[in-house]
Amino acid sequence: GAAMLLWLWLWLCGCCWPARGLRIHEYLYFQVLSPGDIRYIFTATPAKDFGGVFNTRYEQIHLVPADPPEACGELNNGVFIQDQIALVERGGCSFLSKTRVIQEHGGRAVIIADNAYDNDSFYIEMIQDSSRRTADIPALFLLGRDGYMIRRSLEQHGLPWAVISIPVNVTSIPTYEMMQPPWTFW
Repeated sequence: GAAMLLWLWLWLCGCCWPARGLRIHEYLYFQVLSPGDIRYIFTATPAKDFGGVFNTRYEQIHLVPADPPEACGELNNGVFIQDQIALVERGGCSFLSKTRVIQEHGGRAVIIADNAYDNDSFYIEMIQDSSRRTADIPALFLLGRDGYMIRRSLEQHGLPWAVISIPVNVTSIPTYEMMQPPWTFW
C-alpha cells in the first residue's frame, strides 16, 4: 500500500510535472550573426503573462546592451535602442518595468539576461509585477552565462551592438545542436 503510493507519487513527480513545465517554457531561439566569435543559436523563454509576441521575423536586427544594464530608468543609449532589440540585465526593478523602459525608448523587444553570470541552465519564469501596468513588446529571458558571453564579446571587439536574427526556427536547421554555444550543457 504505502510502497505503491510512494512509487505512484515518484512517478507523477518524474513524469507529469516536467511535462507541465515544458508547456510553460516554450522556447524561442535567436542567432547571433555578428560578432563572429559568438555566432551561435541561443535559447530564450518568453515572459509568462506580459509582453507581446513576435509577429515578424527579423533577419538582421541590432541587439543593443542597455546602458545602464538594468534598464530601470532613463537610458544613456536609448537612441540606439529605437527600432532595435535591447539586451538588459536582471535586477534593480521588475521584469515588467524593464520591458516598459525599453518600449518607451522605441525598442522592438527586450531580452533580459539573468544577473547570475554562472547560470547556464536555469530559466526563470518572468511574471508581471503587482502593478496594473502592461507592456506590448516581446520580453524574453536569457541565461546569465549567455548574456555575459554576448556582452563580453561586444566589449572585446569594441562594438556597440550585436547583429541577430530572431526568431529562428531550429527545426529547419539540421545542425542546430552544433550551433549552440559550447558552454551550454545539452
